[in-house]
Amino acid sequence: METIMVCPMGGGPTRLYSALNHPLALPEPRDDSTLDPAFCKENRGSIMRCSDPEELLRQCEDALRDRPPRFHRNFIPTNQEGNGAPGGHFRVMQWNILAQALGEGLDNFVHCPLEALSWSQRKYLILEEILTHRPHILCLQEVDHYFDTFQPVLAELGYNSNFCPKPWSPCLGVEGNNGPDGCALFYDQSEFELLDTVNIRLSAMRLPTNQVSVVTMLRSRSNGRCLCVAVTHLKARAGWEWLRSAQGSDLLRHLQNLVQKHSPESDPSQDVPLLVCGDFNAIPSEEVYRRFTTSLLGLDSAYKKLSQDGTTEPEFTTWKIRPSGECCSTLDYIWYAKDLLRVETVLDMPTEEQIGPNRLPSFNYPSDHLSLVCDFSFKEHE
Repeated sequence: METIMVCPMGGGPTRLYSALNHPLALPEPRDDSTLDPAFCKENRGSIMRCSDPEELLRQCEDALRDRPPRFHRNFIPTNQEGNGAPGGHFRVMQWNILAQALGEGLDNFVHCPLEALSWSQRKYLILEEILTHRPHILCLQEVDHYFDTFQPVLAELGYNSNFCPKPWSPCLGVEGNNGPDGCALFYDQSEFELLDTVNIRLSAMRLPTNQVSVVTMLRSRSNGRCLCVAVTHLKARAGWEWLRSAQGSDLLRHLQNLVQKHSPESDPSQDVPLLVCGDFNAIPSEEVYRRFTTSLLGLDSAYKKLSQDGTTEPEFTTWKIRPSGECCSTLDYIWYAKDLLRVETVLDMPTEEQIGPNRLPSFNYPSDHLSLVCDFSFKEHE
């Protein structure tokens, strides 16, 4: 979960105000001399240059051989109709992966040993989770190793991507940080082609905030259908519910405009389906959740499909222990256009026994947030 605090960087509130109102700019990609050495040792089978996902997964498993095994989770079928559009199935993964600088420097997981948070091991756990599920669309938050790890590694596997850093990332206040954290969206180029992409700095009452979103318009190579995908990470902590609601409204406005831009007015049947993935830092009773469920975009939460009546979110998507106490909450969502997309399967949630008494992160799970994975299909035009 995001943590915002004023760190001893100089400038105090003036620095914060200046940072929030400075135009958003992407960091320059790093050259090879600054990349993580463990990913660049060619004579030992560079993980960075591995284009075979099976081989890369084996490398990750080998690097993690001394750690306990990852959670075993099953995909639960949710669609009994089986009448999606031909060639229209795709997998989506949503995950707040926990920024390295926050995990080691600010988040203070009191029951997680520091060695479990080491990047030399945690990067393999993150990649193992991604490679195990092999999503066609991957939405990540708290990414502070985009240029030196995730972009080059996943590019070798055929993913294209876009990254949007937070203008005033709390990672920058941590000694030895790897740059700002932000949102990243990856898509499998063999399944989708890019039509449009935009990085958004979310606003509240027309004022720019520190939260961002990446929105990408894709076209399925198998059936030509378009799909709009957004990834975001809203403001954290109690007391900021009003700001999350305003940020959610601003994102919905941007999405409405982009969908309308790519939907032909002459043919309403060609409406563009929408997916919104993110760590909303909001439980289901919050106003921002209601705004999404009542939006004119016709959104529903995919993980409600796990409940018996299809109306209840999971008991938790994050479970951690900090000095302030234990936090077990549902904060992460995959929203989808229910009239245009069909949820086929949903990856179930681990049990309390699997997570263990020390909660997350741990030696066998790299983040305090659980990954959400769904298989979707396009509904056929009526």
